[in-house]
Amino acid sequence: MANTACFMIVARNDIPIYEAEVGSAAKREDAAQLHQFILHAALDVVQDLAWTTSAMFLKSVDRFNDLVVSVYVTAVFKMLVCFFLNLTTHTRLMLLHDSRNEDGIKSFFQEVHELYIKILLNPLYLPGSRITSTHFDTKVRALARKYL
Repeated sequence: MANTACFMIVARNDIPIYEAEVGSAAKREDAAQLHQFILHAALDVVQDLAWTTSAMFLKSVDRFNDLVVSVYVTAVFKMLVCFFLNLTTHTRLMLLHDSRNEDGIKSFFQEVHELYIKILLNPLYLPGSRITSTHFDTKVRALARKYL
């Protein structure tokens, strides 16, 4: 597992709907705010890259010291589902990490994306609102331990 890892799901309107510190390093007092700031600062880069490629996994999009921001953007393949179910698209799954395991990161994103789709299909969940499910949180943390 990466020593430092912060995972965030950001909705289309740039509002974080899920956040988790999933690293194994000892947590500093200001680490959560610093991680949020770094991920938020990378949103402009993600916005530019998302429209220049058809890939969902954008790999490493930004750096801060020894930390790397990797991003997975939900997009086109869900468009028909979103049209019929009135769900939002272009959600960004963002990971701040110090790992070099690109294959593991991609697998982590793909499995979390599946979990996110299951959340969206829940009739009690309002798309774009905060994800508060403890089941979702537990699964994301388990996937982080498995892949990161």
